[in-house]
Amino acid sequence: MVRVTTDAAPSLPVDLLELLDPDEVASSDLVDLLAAICDVPSVSGDETALADAVERALRAQAHLEVVRDGDAVVARTTFGRSRRVVLAGHLDTVPLTAEPNLPTRLVTAPDGEVEMWGRGTVDMKGGIAIMLALAAEVGRPGREPGVDVTWVLYDHEEVEATKNGLGRLARNRPDLLAGDFAILGESSNNGIEGGCNGTLRVEVRTTGVAAHSARSWTGVNAIHAAAPVLAALAAYDPREIEVDGLVYREGMNAVAISGGIAGNVVPDACTVTVNFRFAPSRSIAEAEAHVRELFAGFEVVVTDAAPGARPGLDAPLAADFVAAVLGATGGVPRPKYGWTDVARFAELGVPAVNFGPGDPALAHKDDERLPVARLAVGRDALRAWLLGASTGEAVEARDGA
Repeated sequence: MVRVTTDAAPSLPVDLLELLDPDEVASSDLVDLLAAICDVPSVSGDETALADAVERALRAQAHLEVVRDGDAVVARTTFGRSRRVVLAGHLDTVPLTAEPNLPTRLVTAPDGEVEMWGRGTVDMKGGIAIMLALAAEVGRPGREPGVDVTWVLYDHEEVEATKNGLGRLARNRPDLLAGDFAILGESSNNGIEGGCNGTLRVEVRTTGVAAHSARSWTGVNAIHAAAPVLAALAAYDPREIEVDGLVYREGMNAVAISGGIAGNVVPDACTVTVNFRFAPSRSIAEAEAHVRELFAGFEVVVTDAAPGARPGLDAPLAADFVAAVLGATGGVPRPKYGWTDVARFAELGVPAVNFGPGDPALAHKDDERLPVARLAVGRDALRAWLLGASTGEAVEARDGA
């Protein structure tokens, strides 16, 4: 391990090829690779430098065909296999903390486990590091996979759905996302999380009559009028719903509230922003109807929505992946409570799961951190599945070629 902590992020652009040496890639230091891609700040909308570095590294691999779309980079093998697996992950992060949590640093936990701390370590550059290492290795002479593989590293996942780079590819180049099975590198503690909840954001608006606060009886306070909205949210009992063998927990929460123009004015408008996370058995229309029923009598405006995804674990390649990977890492399939881009693959008819090394409970937190030993565990399990006999028909096609 060569990891060195500095007081400033490295100069841009970073050269990832130094960490993907063709002769050493099978034993590449994933810790240094993770540090390198985390230490390039890539908050949503600022992914270009990292996308440039990723593109350079992938174009240097002779076994890959590379396409760039905005700040999304797609790399594909073209061995003519009968089946194709898509591995995808987003390059962006949520904003840094007030005291920036980059560059990354290594910390030894009380139990002796070495952790990398910093923005993006969990969500989701641990998964990106594994993908880059495998993209450089799987497909080289003597390391050919039993399936063709597409690697999709994309932008704008942590912001509104309309900007999502994977969504842009799905609209403009769905051929690049075609496959029989997809794996999204979102953190799952090296377990498998099937499907995902859908998400709906609405603004619940109240109105009043402005007045001087010294004569408040002459007006109507719109913030006070929002009290029933907050009461309904506080009393809301989220459902747990079984979908294809996995139990998804829903949630309804106020995530923002705004109103008022001055300290001496009774406000005439108030907006409560509500986020509903709903089980994949509901459609967006059904989720919206549920929200409107809860806030009957109030103005409700939908501002953002994305469907959930059913687990899809009964698809042949998915079942094969579950058996192979969980045999190596332990655990059982679980539901993904947060929304992820497996939903976009589901809309394209491609069954997809979440599989990554981090703890999803630490995503977006100030103490975001990843035990670095999980990187090799996740990589080795995924590599063995891509290269091994678990790919069935595709391996037979390769051996008979």
